[in-house]
Amino acid sequence: METSGARGGTVERVSATPENTPRQNTQDKRSDTAFFGQPGVLANLFGVELWERFSFYGMQGILLIYLYYTAAQGGLGIDEGVATGIVGAYGGAVYLSTILGAWLADRVLGPERTLFYAAVCVMLGHIALAVLPGLTGVGVGLVLIALGSGGVKANATSLVGSLYDEHDPRRDAGFSLFYMGINIGAFIGPLLTGLLQKEAGFHWGFGAAAVGMALGLAQYAYFRHRLPDETNHVANPLPAGRGARYAVGAVVVLVLIGVLVWADVITADRLSNIVIGISLVAAIAYFAVILADKEVQGVERSRIFAFMPLFVCNVVFWSLYQQQFTVVTIYADKRLDRSLFGWEMPVSWVNSINPIFIIVLAGVFAALWTKLGDRAPATPFKFGAGTALMGVAFFAFLPMPGGQNTAPLIGIVGILLLFTLAELLISPVGLSATTKLAPKKFATQMVGLYFLSIALGTALAGTLAGYYDETDEAPFFIWVGLASVVTGVVVMALNKPIHKLMAGVD
Repeated sequence: METSGARGGTVERVSATPENTPRQNTQDKRSDTAFFGQPGVLANLFGVELWERFSFYGMQGILLIYLYYTAAQGGLGIDEGVATGIVGAYGGAVYLSTILGAWLADRVLGPERTLFYAAVCVMLGHIALAVLPGLTGVGVGLVLIALGSGGVKANATSLVGSLYDEHDPRRDAGFSLFYMGINIGAFIGPLLTGLLQKEAGFHWGFGAAAVGMALGLAQYAYFRHRLPDETNHVANPLPAGRGARYAVGAVVVLVLIGVLVWADVITADRLSNIVIGISLVAAIAYFAVILADKEVQGVERSRIFAFMPLFVCNVVFWSLYQQQFTVVTIYADKRLDRSLFGWEMPVSWVNSINPIFIIVLAGVFAALWTKLGDRAPATPFKFGAGTALMGVAFFAFLPMPGGQNTAPLIGIVGILLLFTLAELLISPVGLSATTKLAPKKFATQMVGLYFLSIALGTALAGTLAGYYDETDEAPFFIWVGLASVVTGVVVMALNKPIHKLMAGVD
């Protein structure tokens, strides 16, 4: 258990000599080189993020088939279209909740405490999926995991940043190590949970995700006192008495949701559309508030207009990319020949292919952009190219052989390579471009807008997947791929005017 007193440890109890001030304590934690030349405490954040991603992707790898498999197969027997909508709504809710996680960190708890309690929430969600039966476990588990994952996602990166001062040359290498942990977890998770699901049942797979998250949380809790003291700082604390109003507002919202569920307004088949609606309204409101502000003028206003086509492009990209957990999962289950030397590999193992490519190729892309320097493509061109390439990846499904479980494994590996190349064109530059284009007064809100584009795209992926029919799949792949290619080509064609609106930022 954590208290503010415990975090200070013995350091805060000694006399406040210059050698033992909190500032000196922070500098000591930043200057050590215990973890591959990086601050030793990076290993703690590396570990908790690895296990959180292990549990997140491990669970998500078997979630969809759990929803639509029959009871005889250990599943819930939900309609396939409804099941994909649930998965899309859940994925969108994860990114929506990053806004709540950032707000709690900035105004109530500070980033370190928010990360800790969010990780606890994730663990409880996985436990709920593992032990609670049927839709009860799905409902409780996915809500807790979505809320917790948003808090982890919103604060883990900022905590890594706190380990370095702005001039520390190790900063980029430290983030590279951290993101390596993310992809190691994303690679291992579906392998283990899928194997357990296949050999012992779904709840064993969900249980493995819960154990993984518990391991990550335990090691984080043991070493969290080593983080810099400033990670407990609340940047913009709520005024006295304001917290009670927010608490009452939260209760009212929960009651309203309960009433809407009871009245069958919120139903499983509407979830992805509801998340799409919430994300779209929130995004429009964000844009309106920012553009209506009288302090946002000149260059800052121009950059907001530059961000708009990038926002749309990102929505389209994520609506296809997140099909890894909807249409690609169904394809792996029903169309892919998964036999390996006479043994049928689990469906979820397909979800481990993309992290392997990311681990191998991320450094290649980073080196490429560094070598190209000023000759590297501008940000709008990268966004457009990534989105167009995602469309091409869906066209690549068309020549695959028809029939049940006949598509070759090498084919899906090639398609997911295209997914990865598209991701590396657009995803690494997305948040960076957002922070550069943000007006000073709305820096946090712009990051919220970026996550809203992912929430919108992810929920849209669930809705679009409802139109997929494995018995007549060509129309789906053609139209979805075409929409993405056209969007990407348009943004690439508008590269120069968009880049001009960015007013010197790239």
